[in-house]
Amino acid sequence: MNTEHKLSNIRQIAITVSDVGAALPFYRDVLGLTFLFSPAPNLAFLEAGGVRIMLSTPQGAGTVGHNSILYFTVTDITATHAAVVERGAKNERAPQLTARMPDHELWASFVRDPDGNLIGLMEEKR
Repeated sequence: MNTEHKLSNIRQIAITVSDVGAALPFYRDVLGLTFLFSPAPNLAFLEAGGVRIMLSTPQGAGTVGHNSILYFTVTDITATHAAVVERGAKNERAPQLTARMPDHELWASFVRDPDGNLIGLMEEKR
């Protein structure tokens, strides 16, 4: 197996909630996670020991509590996405710019496992 384009640490976990505004106080105040930013009313990001937690309303065909996504950090999202698909993952969405941050661009792509679970690949391009 080619290990040049492999996954690294889990960087982010998406948690599907019915209302981000209502869920945010629980994760921030009750659990004590550090609030990072909220780029839209249906998204909020917190930090949990080096792993980012993304609160989101259901995306696509997902339903609350049944649409969590593992996000992995990669160093070359285009090549890694292609390699993972070549090794058997189902392509869901090719790499694309997700957000422009003050010090980097956040790129993401998605594949599915054999059961249809969504896996996200992320690269912070500086």
